[in-house]
This record gives sequence, structure tokens and C-alpha cells, in this order.
Amino acid sequence: MSRLIIRKVAVLGAGVMGAQIAAHCANADVPVILFDLPAREGPANGIVDKAVAGMKKLDPAPFAAKDRAQYVEAANYGSDLARLGECDLVIEAIAEKMEWKLDLYAKVAPHLKPGAVFASNTSGLSINALSAGMPAGARSRFCGIHFFNPPRYMPLVELIPTAETDPGMLDALEAWLTTRLGKSIVRAKDTPNFVANRVGVFSILAVLHHTQRLGLAFDEVDLLTGPRIGRPKSATFRTGDVVGLDTLAHVVGTMQATLPNDPWHAHFSMPAWLQALIAKGALGQKTGCGIYRKQGKQIQVLDLHLQDYRDSGGEVFPEVEAILKLKDPAEKFAQLAAHPHPQAQFLWSIFRDVFHYCAVHLGDIADNARDVDLAMRWGFGWAQGPFETWQAAGWREVATMIQEDIEHGRAMSSVSLPPWVFERDGVHAAAGSFSAAEKVLKPRAALPAYQRQLYPDRVLGEAPDDRGETLWENAGVRLWRRADLDARIGIVSIVSKMHAIGDEVMDGLLEAIARAEADLDGLVVWQPAPFAVGANLQQVGEACRAGQFDLLEKMVAKFQRASMSIKHAQVPVVAAVQGMALGGGCEFVMHAAHRVFALESYVGLVEAGVGLIPAGGGSKEFALQAHAMAQRAAGGDVFPYIQNAFQTIAMATVAKSALEAIQLGFGRAGDDVVINANEILYAAIRRARAMAESAWRPALVNPAVTVAGRNGIATCEMMLVNMAEGGFISAHDYRVAKAAAIALCGGEVETNSRVSEQWILDVERAQFVELLKTEKTQQRIAHMLETGKPLRN
Repeated sequence: MSRLIIRKVAVLGAGVMGAQIAAHCANADVPVILFDLPAREGPANGIVDKAVAGMKKLDPAPFAAKDRAQYVEAANYGSDLARLGECDLVIEAIAEKMEWKLDLYAKVAPHLKPGAVFASNTSGLSINALSAGMPAGARSRFCGIHFFNPPRYMPLVELIPTAETDPGMLDALEAWLTTRLGKSIVRAKDTPNFVANRVGVFSILAVLHHTQRLGLAFDEVDLLTGPRIGRPKSATFRTGDVVGLDTLAHVVGTMQATLPNDPWHAHFSMPAWLQALIAKGALGQKTGCGIYRKQGKQIQVLDLHLQDYRDSGGEVFPEVEAILKLKDPAEKFAQLAAHPHPQAQFLWSIFRDVFHYCAVHLGDIADNARDVDLAMRWGFGWAQGPFETWQAAGWREVATMIQEDIEHGRAMSSVSLPPWVFERDGVHAAAGSFSAAEKVLKPRAALPAYQRQLYPDRVLGEAPDDRGETLWENAGVRLWRRADLDARIGIVSIVSKMHAIGDEVMDGLLEAIARAEADLDGLVVWQPAPFAVGANLQQVGEACRAGQFDLLEKMVAKFQRASMSIKHAQVPVVAAVQGMALGGGCEFVMHAAHRVFALESYVGLVEAGVGLIPAGGGSKEFALQAHAMAQRAAGGDVFPYIQNAFQTIAMATVAKSALEAIQLGFGRAGDDVVINANEILYAAIRRARAMAESAWRPALVNPAVTVAGRNGIATCEMMLVNMAEGGFISAHDYRVAKAAAIALCGGEVETNSRVSEQWILDVERAQFVELLKTEKTQQRIAHMLETGKPLRN
């Protein structure tokens, strides 16, 4: 397979999707030209400029760091089409109107670079029909490339070839999207709404149908169709508001217009109440009112019986709640189908009808059942895809229940399940996933890019991954290796709940590093997200209640030894980070010889939230950074470099991406940022090997660190006085922040004194333990353990 070299991308259309696709390309260090119509007033590129400015204000942010915006250039169709010749990939993302797209293709085609890939981000229009609008010589490099919203965060991209698309180009594009943009790819057939939206929108239609049939309330249904059944918290009706009720209606309209022979066609319409909302402009979140609305601090929901909004609430019937908590899926589905309560009947009905729909249409819409399941997981956030859920509940038993409901007129369609359903015990097996079109099991794609994913997302029943060879383990960590990749690079994984760092983790880490120094060439610290959520607060809280402050000081000293053992190990220690790395987890990351971050890494020293300061060496590492930067700067004053660190710690700032983590000082400029989280372990092992084979040397303990001392503490305290007087912080916030200042500035010593690393560690440990002795910090710890939320006291 030839490699696809993409130096620059053009995106046509600066609407929500186009602008955010451009932003994500910039996140991946790919420069972008973002096109739209010339503005009628003001600067010609005003439409694009407004879109880019708007993205800087969004939360969650399309840009992984604010400076990414500079890599998106504004352009317009009136004067800049010649610039398309600079671009290797052009993504069209304008409104879903076939005639508009074809008109644009005619205008841009003469300006395309020879050999450039041209792709449409259409969510459901025919890719073959769109291809007909391209010159004959360009059709082999045309395809569909359907991103899901928001493009930075949603992993799914559906790739849709035409009859003329070059297979080699498509393979190369899939590899580029996977590794460079971090996407999870499903190859879709050229059918209306492709895979995820076809199934996902039908699922919503099934919910609408059975909500009305059983007379359930919208907030009641959202309680049932969220996390209780492995779906996102926004469930169904809240999701409709977030997506936009007009957008939902458009997608349903596409199915209604383009699938006249679908056995479920009678249900491809919006209920009258929803059409009425759209008609009066109540489109959901973007208009401030839809199925839900916010009145002051209260969330209200539309009640069809009242013909008005009421306060949102609702509850799940206790017997139904008990069924949903059953561990055995087969028992769960059997009880839901048998229970007479409307909520139970609703849940069985929506699952039954989606299973039925997917079985009938599998051969039409997807290459195999795995693609359907992964599309729903990646595109709609389902914990399991429909076929996985069915197979887990007992394939043949559920199939029999579905067929009985079809025959008795209880299902949404009278069409029978296809014969292959009764010929099998499931659709996923070790050898692959079932293709209804070809009647065979299909293995996973074998593109070279996927060899970098040591632990990709797997579907139920698929062959398990190689979990490696265990070298040593205790209750807190496992030391292991992937001998097939590199037998002399160890992997140490934290195995505690949420990867919290307690005694057993610290003991395990110290032992793992000692063993790596003796027997291995390098070490990678990796576990699936979260990387680590910090110290084990349960252990800390219990020791506080028992008044065991000497024990706590010893625990903190051990934490510091663990951090220092990472930093000063005689083999390179690489931290492979994805998800949250908070508190002590962040400190471990800061002490590594190198870091390989997934782009979506959320890193921060959050101890202030529980009335504490970083004491695992985090304060010390910031002091060392300030010392190093001051040594390189004229004048050598360390405080300007302490100031930002002080604010970061005092405000418990968490980086919202790997790029921000590096900017905040939790990482270094030379660290690796991998866009696809599934590739970080592979990249970290390779990085550890490269370091071991190069001129890498372990860090020396610095005996003479210049610190800001008393003047630095006093300057930080001036900032705190202003905040306290303004009512922005409490008296205890003041005390915690001052302790952070003391640790960062090296304690109550003369300004520009030289102290050792160990001195700073001793200062931060002493401040930490003193805070633990205060009633308000103990209250904060207890509140966090009870509620999971910080306490302001």
C-alpha cells in the first residue's frame, strides 16, 4: 500500500462541521485552508473569520490549544479557488443539498491539484451520485468521508467508496485518518445515511414510537435510555435537543425520501408534536428551547398531557430498576419481555426492534456485523453495539422472542427475521464477524496502520488480545512485556480502581523499577484511561480520622521516593498517558524521562480541590523548571517562571489536551503527542527502545537549585490578598495557596538561595502534612469521598 502524503488540507464550507473538521486537522499539525462564500459586507473572508473566532469560545473546545487557530487560513470561493492547488486533500462540508454540492464541484474541479483526494462529508447523500459531478479523471480519487460531530472528540469516520474509487487510495486514506487524525474507521456502503445514522436514527424513531404507544414522559424515557442501558447521559430526547430537532428531522426526511421500500418506512416520519416544535423555532439547545428548556436554574421538559413545560424529574419503576441491575444479560432480557410494566415493555420493544432492523438490513448497509457494532459505539457512544447486546443475551433465545413478537403483530414491522439468524449462534467469533451479504466471517482489516494498535476496541466474541507476559505483580501494579514487540522493554500498569495511587501502587512501582534496572532496557508506564486519578484518598482519609499523621508523612515520603525513582531510574522510563492524569498521576508523568501523550489527555495538579498541595514532587519539578529557565535568561530571576506555576497549582488547573499539558509545564516541548489513543503504547515502547539505544542518560539529582524564597512567597501572597479581599477565595483557600507558594519558592529562605532537590521535597512534604492536620482540609477530603465533588469551605 502506497503512503498518502497530505501536507495541506482544504475544507469547503465553514459551517459547524466544516469549521470543526478544519480545527481538528490543525490539532494534528496539518495546515488547513477553510473556504466559504465571500461575505456580502466587510472583509471577503468574514464568514470564515467569524467561524474561527466562534470556535475559540466553544466548550468543549474544537481546538486542542488556542494557538492551533493560526493554522487555519481563511479563504473564499470568489477569489481564492486557485489555492486549492496547494492542497492534497479537499473535504467538502456544505449543506446537504445535492444540487448545491454538484454546483460547487463544477466550480472547484478545475483548480484541484493533480492527484489530490476529494471527499464529501455528506451524512447521507449518495456518494455515487455526487461522484458523477466530478470530472471522469478525478473520480478514482473521490469518496465519502463522514465525520461525526464534534469531530475532535467523536472517533467515528465512515469511509464510503464509489464504484470507481481507487481501492489503494482508500486504504491509504484510511491509514492517514487513523494515525494522523486519530479516527476510528468504518467502511460503509453507499446507502442512505450509511451505517451509524441509519441504525442510530432508526433507534430514535423506535423510541419515539414506543414512547407514544405506551404513554411515557420524555424525561422518564431519558432516564431509561441513558447509562442504565449503556447509552450516553444525554439519552434520547436530550440528544435530540443537542443535535438540533431540525437536523434530526432532516436525517429522518432523507430516510423517508430515499428508502421507499424499507419495511419500516411507515415509521420514517416525525410525530406531530415534534413537527410543531420545529415550526415555531424551538429547535433544541441552539435556540434555548426544544423538548427541554431552562427556566432560571431549573430544567423543564415538555409534557404532552399538560401541553406545556413542567419541571423535569421522573423515576424508574423499582422492579424495572432491579431488572436493569441484573448481571446476566439473558435473564435481564427475559424479565423485561415478561414484565407488564410499561417501562419494561418499552425497553424490550426498543431493543427488539433495533435487533430486528439490523438483522434485516445487515447485508445492505455494512460489510459485516462488527462494523455495525463499532459504528454505534464510536458514533453514538453506545457501550455495546446492537449485535453484541443480542449475542450476550443469548442469540437463539432472543431470536425466538423477536420472531414470536413479529408473528403476533407486536413488532414495528411484519417482515420476518432473515433465515441466517436461525442458522447461527451469533455473529461474532474468534475468526471474525458475520457478513450477511457474503455469508462468511470477516476478519479485521490488516492495514499496516492497525499494527500500531496493540489493544484496539474489540467486540464481544472476537478473539481476545494478547495481554503479554507477566514478569512480576502485586496488588497495585503489574510488570509485564510484549515479547512480540520488544522483550526487553517492560510495561508497568497500575491496576487499582481508577488507577488511584496508594501504598500498594507505590511499593509495586518501586519494585518494578528496580527489576527493570536489573533485567530490562527500558520501562513504559501505561494503563488504559484514566492514567491515574491521584492519591488514594480513602487511605488518606482513614489515616486522618485516626490521627496517624506520622504514618501519613511516611506515606508522602514514599510517594516522593516513587516519583524520584521514575526520574532517576537507570533505564529510561516513558509515561504513556491518555485520559485523566491528576494529582499524583500528574506528578508521576512529570518525573518520567519522556512522555507519549494521547491528544485527549487531561493533566493537572488538582490537590487544591481537597485542601492540599502537590507533594509527590510536583512543586519541586516546577521549581526546577523555573531554575532552568532563569539560568538561560538574562538576570537569572526565578520568580517570573514561578508565577505561572503558582497560578496553575492554586487554581487546580487541568489541561484540556496534551498540547495544553505541555504548555502548562506538565510535559516538555520534545514529548510525543499521538492523536490516536490506541497507538500510544506502541509509540511509547518504540520511544523507550530508541532512548535505550541512543545517548540517553539518567537525570542527575540537582544539588543547587535557585529558588525564589521569601520574596517569591510574599509576591504570591500579595496576589492572594487581592483575591481574598475581592471574595474570590476563602480563608482556607488562602492557606492552601500560600502552602503551594512556600513549596514552589523553596521555603522560608533568602531569595535566590541555592537548595537541593531533596530540600524542596522536604518543604512540600511538611506543608502537605500540616494541611492534613487542619479541620477544613479533612472536611474537603471527606466531602470528595462522599460526593465526588470539591467542597468550598
